[in-house]
Amino acid sequence: MPGAGLQRHLRRFLLALQFFTRIPITGRLAAWVGFSPQMLRESAAHFPGVGWVVGLAAGAAYALAAWALGPTPFTPLAAAVLCTIATVLLTGGFHEDGLADTADGLGGSADRDRALAIMKDSRLGAFGALALVLALAAKVALLAVLGTHGLGAVLSALFAAHVLSRFGPLLLIRALPYVGDAAGSKSKPLAERIDAATVRIGLLWCFVPLAQVVPGHGAMFLIVPVLASAMALWLVGRLLARRLGGFTGDGLGAAQQCCEIAFYFGAAAVVR
Repeated sequence: MPGAGLQRHLRRFLLALQFFTRIPITGRLAAWVGFSPQMLRESAAHFPGVGWVVGLAAGAAYALAAWALGPTPFTPLAAAVLCTIATVLLTGGFHEDGLADTADGLGGSADRDRALAIMKDSRLGAFGALALVLALAAKVALLAVLGTHGLGAVLSALFAAHVLSRFGPLLLIRALPYVGDAAGSKSKPLAERIDAATVRIGLLWCFVPLAQVVPGHGAMFLIVPVLASAMALWLVGRLLARRLGGFTGDGLGAAQQCCEIAFYFGAAAVVR
């Protein structure tokens, strides 16, 4: 039945939302959603759907900050900082943590097993701290550049980037083997390779966020950022395959961050 299929997808979307954000799914709603390892694996199809929530929240935070501060030379920068804070609070820094752990592991040792061990260490090292600071600085700077070209440009980029950057990791899950600690990893449900149907559903989530950038900003505002994000995904995937032989949960977080930043860079490069 179509209604049953829609409910099934809605339950998995809510499960993904609970897994990747701090939005509480509790009480009767949690009982209706349910939980099983299989459901959590299937929720991977809706990772880009989580990007809808985060992207819209980021845009709302940016627009509210810009309205409250008024038209000053530093408003785009301040709004970029505040909307970045909002996304970190909403997601609990989930992907930023993965980026930092990946940088620590790959930067801390050339040996595969040692790198994986470092990535599981909860302590933040020098490479992780550098990656985290530089990534946040890059986001803020690029969003500020976009903001100087108008509110529409930065809101469109925020929405599209948060969705597309959460689709990219699905391709890594599809293409690479899982090499992390499946027993203790936060990405345990992703240890099994996803099927093509999961990727197709994830791609469907991307159509509206990507299409909405064209009417106001032109085709290049879509093409260049998408290509930049794809290049970032390829580089991260190649690095994970060469150094680790596959992906880890932290590696997926790193891929999301790199794809998001690359999208902003591409958008900022062509918006003028």
